[in-house]
Amino acid sequence: MILIFLIYGLFIGSFLNVCIFRIPSGMSIVKPPSSCGICGHRLNYIDMIPVFNYIINKGRCRYCGACYSIQYPVIELLNGVLYALTYLKFGLTVNSILYCAMISILITVSMIDMKHKIIPDSLNIAGAMAGSIFILVNKTYLTGIIGALTGFGLFVAIAILTNAMGGGDIKLMAALGLMFGLKGTLFITLFSFVIGAAVSLFLIVLKIKGRKDEIPFGPFISLSALIYIFFGFEIIRSYLSLFM
Repeated sequence: MILIFLIYGLFIGSFLNVCIFRIPSGMSIVKPPSSCGICGHRLNYIDMIPVFNYIINKGRCRYCGACYSIQYPVIELLNGVLYALTYLKFGLTVNSILYCAMISILITVSMIDMKHKIIPDSLNIAGAMAGSIFILVNKTYLTGIIGALTGFGLFVAIAILTNAMGGGDIKLMAALGLMFGLKGTLFITLFSFVIGAAVSLFLIVLKIKGRKDEIPFGPFISLSALIYIFFGFEIIRSYLSLFM
């Protein structure tokens, strides 16, 4: 089952690369079929085997020799490994499948936000759908609604006070709140700001970014959500044990 989750994740990761490229341009993620971005040659099934195709062809199109970005195998491998880890932690359950879906959405959100500084509504809607199915399956209706309202309200307030938060971030937190509830929403909010502050300081010290430069916040939210999925319960339990 670990291998099945890994392979399935690799192929979904290949599809995520299509989404990352096409969604910001308003293109269909289904049509036209995948092709080389340089020579336009339509790719067949053997050209789209995740990771291995990149290695075999040394990161180049086998029709025109153009170089492919390292992003492609990295996203595929990341998605595959996270799927396998999800199975290891949660087993073969409906929740595992929904967590995998949310993980793929978060990876796509992060890459698009880093490249284009936007979080498309279609991805937030997909996240909200995953969260809605989660609360229906687990019958956590009140917890999910409170989590969504808290995530939405907190980030609206932050946006008003700081003028440094986009509408996509607000909607993303609402979607995550549906799945993770109040506890998860507060965890993700806190960790996203801690991680965001640390990364921003690091970039400023290295003079990669200036103090007034925009730094996309979606990746910090996404990373915090991943931490919550895999380690949230343990971190919260360890923290509470300090006061008991």
